[in-house]
Amino acid sequence: MRIFDPRRFVLSIAVPSILFLNLATAPVFAQTAVEAALGMANLMDGAGGGISNDELVAALQGAAEAGQPIAMWRLGVMYENGEGVEKDRVKAFGYFSRIANDNANTPPKSLEADIVAQSFVKVGEYYRDGLPDAGIKVDSRRSHALLMHAASYFGDADAQYRVGRLYLDQNELGINALQSARWLSLAARKGHAVAQATLGDLLFNGAEDVDAQPVEGLMWLAVADHNARGTPEQASIADMLNDAMSVATPEQRAEAMMAADNLGPRFGGY
Repeated sequence: MRIFDPRRFVLSIAVPSILFLNLATAPVFAQTAVEAALGMANLMDGAGGGISNDELVAALQGAAEAGQPIAMWRLGVMYENGEGVEKDRVKAFGYFSRIANDNANTPPKSLEADIVAQSFVKVGEYYRDGLPDAGIKVDSRRSHALLMHAASYFGDADAQYRVGRLYLDQNELGINALQSARWLSLAARKGHAVAQATLGDLLFNGAEDVDAQPVEGLMWLAVADHNARGTPEQASIADMLNDAMSVATPEQRAEAMMAADNLGPRFGGY
């Protein structure tokens, strides 16, 4: 199986230098890979009684053989989780790696760019954990490179969040709060609720190379709390916000909530 070599693309990519400036004009970009793939499956299983699972899988396989990334993505997710098929992580890896191999230079603003970016994230996860059945050994360097390509070239919010987390782990890219904040900020501006909460907590408390900014930190925590409603992260993000609110001054709380009300709609539909 031919596997994409991330070294050709990402080891020399510069880290973004823009941090917190121009919040009011930052755009929001929706992540649509999962939604599009689910929509495709739902359409094929649609009205009039739908089609059988075997027919659905066969149709997806036919589309995948024709080179359609959305079909390969859906099959990868199905085999990874055992949804309607026998769980097979080797097959899942094969689909995700094929998307990455065949579409590494897909234009970042193209229709399928988000699926390609998320495939880089998926393949990076397999290299992070290893997949012996596919001959994949743990390779943190390659995992980081794949994630960096998704975050830098494609501007994928989830990848940017994950890179931000890598800079908060001594065992990954080492502790560098400033670099973490830069990546988290990119993801936060695109409506990534967990990135917003992580950035908010970092700014509220400060770190060795990041001065505490309690008002901006509270703002991001409030925006994250709103955007995370109905998600598995809702409770943990609410706890982070409540902890920060409990030690903030009344003036800081008031200013942060005003900022969240004014700027929240730009960062994920507040």
